[in-house]
Amino acid sequence: MKTYPYLQINSIAELPRPEEGTRTVGHYAFQYIDFTAAADYALSHTFVDCCFFGCELCPGQQSMMRDCLVLPRMGMRFHAFNANLYSAVSLYEGFVPGEPESFARSFDARVYADYLEAGEQADDIRIMLARTLHDHSIYDAMMDFLKRYRPQDVLGIMGGHGLKRADEGYARIVRISKKLTEKGKLMVSGGGPGAMEATHLGAWMAGRSEAEVEDAIDILVQGKEKDPVLWLESAWAVMQKYPQTQYESLSIPTWLYGHEPSTPFASRIAKFFTNSVREDMILSVTLGGIIFTPGSAGTMQEVFQSAAKIHYDSDGLVGPMIFLGRDFFERIVPVYPFLKDLAGRGKYKNIRLFITDRAEEVVSFVQEDAVNS
Repeated sequence: MKTYPYLQINSIAELPRPEEGTRTVGHYAFQYIDFTAAADYALSHTFVDCCFFGCELCPGQQSMMRDCLVLPRMGMRFHAFNANLYSAVSLYEGFVPGEPESFARSFDARVYADYLEAGEQADDIRIMLARTLHDHSIYDAMMDFLKRYRPQDVLGIMGGHGLKRADEGYARIVRISKKLTEKGKLMVSGGGPGAMEATHLGAWMAGRSEAEVEDAIDILVQGKEKDPVLWLESAWAVMQKYPQTQYESLSIPTWLYGHEPSTPFASRIAKFFTNSVREDMILSVTLGGIIFTPGSAGTMQEVFQSAAKIHYDSDGLVGPMIFLGRDFFERIVPVYPFLKDLAGRGKYKNIRLFITDRAEEVVSFVQEDAVNS
């Protein structure tokens, strides 16, 4: 049986107006609509095969519904149903730079505190259901956002969260991400500190001069990286000095690692409760390829997860695996020669590998690969 997606309605201004002569509204998904503010509309229409997610209904409105699904707001600090991805402003709502105590009052910090209190696998089925609904809605909003880009223009950068802002490797990632963003690519990362922050700083500084990029990094270096509040405040200082309205990037963090604040440099933030869902999403959406930078166990896991997805061609589009750091990936953690050997013997299929130490070679390879693949 062929099915059709429900048309989403996220505000009173978007309420559908049926053709004149009919009062039937069918196959819509209403999210967080306060129908008490549109009572005349709610009580003068019949709703057929609609979904009501977190809506405030008028008294008597349910008598106007036929075959509809109604889910309440769930009573959580977070919205179980999200029409949009998070931004730095919405994720850190309540945080005021210069007032360190305000960080604990931010939306992100309060949700994380509840997450710790309830546990990763909460005993309360209501909490687990709300988290599942939240993650589904964030996934849905993320896929809507990604429709703006060709799949081959979405690239990921993987690497260690321990990379320091003062390290040359940090600046190298910033430059790669900046150049690729300027060339129309959407850069994606796991949204934390280190290599992930560098990814989004590069996208944030797209369109600016090298001197401005160096100044931004200097500002960040002054922030104490082990103090989450000072780490966040220094990022906020860069964002205020160098506002960005033209270029975007996507981060996909998780509250499982909520002790590491999500970088505010990402213009779109898809934050998940379930880390396994989040990890798969990063690999699934970066169909233009992934740039691997030095990291620890998590990065190695992502290398082989990516190789497996490419081998089975599970997404229908295969991007390259790019390794930045010859000494690290050829000697310290020699995954590159290992993958190259397996690919040469047919144990891994569909894999295109590239390794370099130079940021400009990464950018050139990505451009050439997009043309030739």
